[in-house]
Amino acid sequence: MRDFFAVLGGMGTLATESFVRVLDKMTDAHRDQDFLDYVVFNHASVPDRTAFIQGLSGDDPFPCLAEDVRQASDMGASFIVMACNTAHRSLPQLQALTRVPIVDMPAETIDWACDRFPAQDHPRMGYMGTEGTRLAGIYEGPAGRAGYTLVEPDRETQLKVNDLIYRDVKEGRLDRDRYLAVLDIFLKDYGCDTVLLGCTELSVLNEVYPMPDLPIVDSQAILAERTVQMARALRAGR
Repeated sequence: MRDFFAVLGGMGTLATESFVRVLDKMTDAHRDQDFLDYVVFNHASVPDRTAFIQGLSGDDPFPCLAEDVRQASDMGASFIVMACNTAHRSLPQLQALTRVPIVDMPAETIDWACDRFPAQDHPRMGYMGTEGTRLAGIYEGPAGRAGYTLVEPDRETQLKVNDLIYRDVKEGRLDRDRYLAVLDIFLKDYGCDTVLLGCTELSVLNEVYPMPDLPIVDSQAILAERTVQMARALRAGR
């Protein structure tokens, strides 16, 4: 197999499964050979990214991510994608380990938003994600440079977001009403023009309960779309 890409996943596993499903659907394949060539690292034992960033755990996820990057590079992957927003805190250090390009999900997400929801018309972007992603400022830079005001939740709302991530999706329970209730807080109570799903667990909810009439910026779906574009370009260049 040549001209394949690698997916660094398992953070969490259900979110990685969702990413692969979305990716395959976007491929619009009609036979086996139409699907893309890729390898998935479902590295479920990677330590909790948010707990480490918060200082609640001394178990650094970086060595596990670095080993995955090295293995993907040694295997000959043409590019690498990480199906976890919080892991992008280590993107510069991981990219320094390899010449293989690692796709920048936050940057791709904001670029996509600029095309669909330009900041001059949709300045207030609600931010749903892990506390680790927020503390690390993973989306702050790209969103700010693009002209968006990143609207972060108050403590009560963040706890509701945490419940969606950790108690619902990671435990295999999906609840449309709870998901929609939190979206409503951002869109109605906070007056946001868009809502960024900055955690792949939240993207699982968006896959299962799509709401195309709402201005949702889904980081995982955007990463899947960009991955398909890059993989098709690789295949076309053979």
